[in-house]
Amino acid sequence: MDIKVVATNRKARHEFFLLEELEAGISLKGSEIKSIRAGQVSLAEAYIRVDGKNAWLIDAHIAPYEQANRNNHDPKRQRRLLLHKKEIRKLWDAVRLKGVTIVPTRIYLKKGIAKVEIAIAKGKKLYDKRRVIALRETEREIERQINKRE
Repeated sequence: MDIKVVATNRKARHEFFLLEELEAGISLKGSEIKSIRAGQVSLAEAYIRVDGKNAWLIDAHIAPYEQANRNNHDPKRQRRLLLHKKEIRKLWDAVRLKGVTIVPTRIYLKKGIAKVEIAIAKGKKLYDKRRVIALRETEREIERQINKRE
């Protein structure tokens, strides 16, 4: 497939267990899509809010497009996610569980159209994060030992 990843939310994988991932379209203005194509996007503080009928991408920063002059957009405005009703209902049911949230994991261009990958996520505890870091370090050490012997 013709996918160009524009922005990733690396913090999401560190802070949450990603239970299920979905692909959604984003309702954008012209200057926003131009900024996305230029890679001017940040998902650091972004999250998804579901109100039962719609899903919204909140606090995603899409930088103003320099050539858009007075027709420019608000960088932090709420953007509607384009999902099927069935998917929105599924997200709505998941969010009502305690400790479960929806986070955007990456924004990418698929055949020239901006898409956001969202995930149903459960928050990690501090000891979970430490365990993941310890596992990663032991795997690296094992790799080093194997490479030394070769």
